[in-house]
Amino acid sequence: MESHEVIRAALDKAHVKEVASEMGVSLSLVYKWGQRDESEGSGAANPLDRVRQLYELTNDDHLIQWLCHKAEGVFVKNPPTGKKPGREVMPATQEIVQQFADLLSAISTAAADNSISQEESEKIRHEWDELKRLTERFVKWCEAGDFVHLAEDLRRNHH
Repeated sequence: MESHEVIRAALDKAHVKEVASEMGVSLSLVYKWGQRDESEGSGAANPLDRVRQLYELTNDDHLIQWLCHKAEGVFVKNPPTGKKPGREVMPATQEIVQQFADLLSAISTAAADNSISQEESEKIRHEWDELKRLTERFVKWCEAGDFVHLAEDLRRNHH
């Protein structure tokens, strides 16, 4: 689905005049966001395309993570497709365990004075989101079969 189609579908569920007013833009601009890209002649660069462009220019996942957090969700990148040499269960599980330790450390450090500041809360959130991301990646690798033959390979290499 193209970005303008996503926006058009979202606008079908909202009061377009209210959206325009709250965003401080013209009603016609909001309607243009629901049309094809301006390079094709009819629409205007919409906010989704602008965010995508910013992400592509910075390659910073935190932009998408922030947006997902605001939507009460979490961003999990799809793992690379296909098996990669060196993708082994133990390093992947150790990475998850280390991230869990980082989360526990953030929680215990924050709670040490029986008070959790906004900054400490943000640190805990960050560590929690990272743990979810790493664990989801691991599960996706398992589902894709990236680890399914690892035990056989290890037995063959040790004999």
